[in-house]
Amino acid sequence: MALNLRPKQTECIIRMLNLNQPVNATGTANEEVYKILIYDKFCQNILSPLIHVKDLRKHGVTLYFLIDKDRKPVHDVPAVYFVQPSQPNIQRIIADASRSLYDTFHLNFSSSIPRPLLEDLASGTLNSESIERISKVHDQYLEFVTLEDNLFSLAQKSNYVQLNDPSAGDREIEEIIEKIVSGLFCVLATLAVVPVIRCPRGGPAEMVASALDQRLRDHLLSKNNLFSEGGGFMTSFQRPILCIFDRNFELSVGIQHDFRYRPLVHDVLGLRLNRLSVQGEKGGMKSFELDSSDPFWVANGSLEFPEVAVEIETQLNKYKRDVDEVNRRTGGTDGAEFDGTDMIGNTKHLMNAVNSLPELTERKQVIDKHTNIATVLLGEIKERSLDSYAKKESDMIIRGGIDRNELLGVLKGKGSKMDKLRFAIIYLISCESLNQSEVEAVEAALKESEVDTCAFQYVKKMKSLNVSLASANSASRNNIVDWAGKLYGLGAVTAGMKNLLSSDSQLALTRTIEALMEGRPNPEVDSYMVFDPRAPKSGAGSSHLKGPFKEAIAFMIGGGNYVEYGSLQELAQRQQPVKHIIYGTTEMLTGAEFVDQLTLLGQKMGLGSSISAPALAPTQ
Repeated sequence: MALNLRPKQTECIIRMLNLNQPVNATGTANEEVYKILIYDKFCQNILSPLIHVKDLRKHGVTLYFLIDKDRKPVHDVPAVYFVQPSQPNIQRIIADASRSLYDTFHLNFSSSIPRPLLEDLASGTLNSESIERISKVHDQYLEFVTLEDNLFSLAQKSNYVQLNDPSAGDREIEEIIEKIVSGLFCVLATLAVVPVIRCPRGGPAEMVASALDQRLRDHLLSKNNLFSEGGGFMTSFQRPILCIFDRNFELSVGIQHDFRYRPLVHDVLGLRLNRLSVQGEKGGMKSFELDSSDPFWVANGSLEFPEVAVEIETQLNKYKRDVDEVNRRTGGTDGAEFDGTDMIGNTKHLMNAVNSLPELTERKQVIDKHTNIATVLLGEIKERSLDSYAKKESDMIIRGGIDRNELLGVLKGKGSKMDKLRFAIIYLISCESLNQSEVEAVEAALKESEVDTCAFQYVKKMKSLNVSLASANSASRNNIVDWAGKLYGLGAVTAGMKNLLSSDSQLALTRTIEALMEGRPNPEVDSYMVFDPRAPKSGAGSSHLKGPFKEAIAFMIGGGNYVEYGSLQELAQRQQPVKHIIYGTTEMLTGAEFVDQLTLLGQKMGLGSSISAPALAPTQ
């Protein structure tokens, strides 16, 4: 598989930690060199989901520091710097070199260092007579965060606000587009693939696609080409397709409540960089890691919460049975006559028992961790009626509306202010035509709960400007039956609703990716733009670019979420043979974080009742 992003990024980082020397089969350098690692906050976030402290030790890193901390000199030791190419970082490196903090400096920039900064670095180290300490300078093209095997984020904050801000000038928009293109270029350089690029016409998606196409074309002409995997035309079957979208393509998914495990953990407990902190059973906060090394998380992340609870119970019972079995086997012979043959049998049982202990201990830790997380989640679900929010929101989207009493009942019932605001916005998005008095009743109910309505007013304004929110081309109700079928294909659903849903109801994003990968004529995607950086400019519409494709990268500008990620992974697994889909975004956002951005836009447009400006949470 060409698209194995996580192993490829990890491999680049390990090579960097080994002073960019080739590593041997065991994944370590041939000669061990003790070294110091210096990084900035952004690069720390790149390392965090991929490399643990014990891995750093394995690669000879004895100490590690943030670049802006005061550090004492450590003589006779090389230092590996992994930082973004920025003016403050360059100045700090020059200062460190002039103070001779370390023996040699191996500089690694997370993306290509611009020429002016390189010249500053050269002149600064020359003037302080420390240039001989700079051993090497590398562009690493690693400016993205890989959270799971098929999930990455560019960790670029508040893109949605910046791109939709009515006061943003052309220059600012261009800078943001340039940053996104640079991040995507890093991902493609790490994968060493030049994809065929598709996107809807207009808006940020086309701006990014067209600029990325140009950047790849320019790069393919340069001598130091990072994409040397065979020139000339390769068939679409050996090349991936990169599909670029913008959050307004399907706004509702960024706001809805979801009742599956992975999205719930992210939305409710604030999973960030694969870590979260929850209240422990005996009081005090406990920190947990949730990534591909946790078998339970991998296997059950896409299940509904009640199914996860059942699965935890099942695993616990299986664990207890296995422990009983070990105890039974090693428990001796119940006072029967002792003879030599039995001793051999007993020793064998003991050996087996001893060997199975680490595996049993590990299983118990995983079960305890998820029991703790599920308990905290359950508390939140009960307190805020989150199951009811998820159910009613998906109902609204399927039916294109909701009974007025039920609507106001939710807004006056349980749930946080943010839950109510999200529900009210989904009401706006899902109704084909809005009833003025009903909207006023919703606004009154929100004000009664002291909810800041800026975001609600902003979406209402977008809707009145006839922006299509529900889906790419909300021509038919079917398009809006997005993920509800996935979410409530379970027993929790009323029988009547099951008939409403076809089994293949999906998110607009998933449906579109499926159509683009199939490459058959399809009215939904026939108008999409096609860019092939490997083809001459004139021949962009040639037929080999239409697919079918077995690998795809879906990229969402303006904020992604675990709902879309999960939906795309299910699509990939459903295909025969199984296909491979990576989901990437400018930043991973919870529903609340995304609504905070809508609130900011409402404030910028002078809409709504701002009670207090939301603080934008850090993103991953």
